[in-house]
Amino acid sequence: MTLEWALKQNGIDPKKDVNIDTSIAFAAMGGTFIGGEGDFVALFEPNALDIEKQGYGYVVSSIGELGGVVPYTVYNTKKSFIQDNKDIVEGFTKAIQKGLDYVHNHSDEEVAKAIRDEFPDISMNDLIKIVNRYRSIDAWFETTYIEEKNYNHIQEIMESAGELEKRAPFDKLVDNSFASK
Repeated sequence: MTLEWALKQNGIDPKKDVNIDTSIAFAAMGGTFIGGEGDFVALFEPNALDIEKQGYGYVVSSIGELGGVVPYTVYNTKKSFIQDNKDIVEGFTKAIQKGLDYVHNHSDEEVAKAIRDEFPDISMNDLIKIVNRYRSIDAWFETTYIEEKNYNHIQEIMESAGELEKRAPFDKLVDNSFASK
């Protein structure tokens, strides 16, 4: 949906001007591209860097950057869980904020070292490159607080793709009471 949004924002009609194949399983997209299917492929890291390293392509742009500010990664829970476990929700939110603060206050190398154990199959040099790519497009929010305009933007993207018939109200789905501003 964000790819379609980015194309539309740049004067390309995703229904008429290009052929977007959504039938390929996410895990198979890189291999399918290497196998000759398509001129472009949308990949997350580290897959994009792997394609470059293997000489099969290169990163042209970031769909996330072109799509605008979107609260893409969020966590969800029931209201009853929040009410019964405020300390857990608050602690989790503080932990996420601590991670965001760390990313914004440390070098690419320091961040790569801190997350190294989570990516055992990626070299340190590649991990540093990936952290740098995310930093260069300002991919990490400063805070866990979700702004209503960004929430509305993701719904706009979904509407544009024909995947959302009715908007969900911000105040019914977003609880910023534990977030740092």
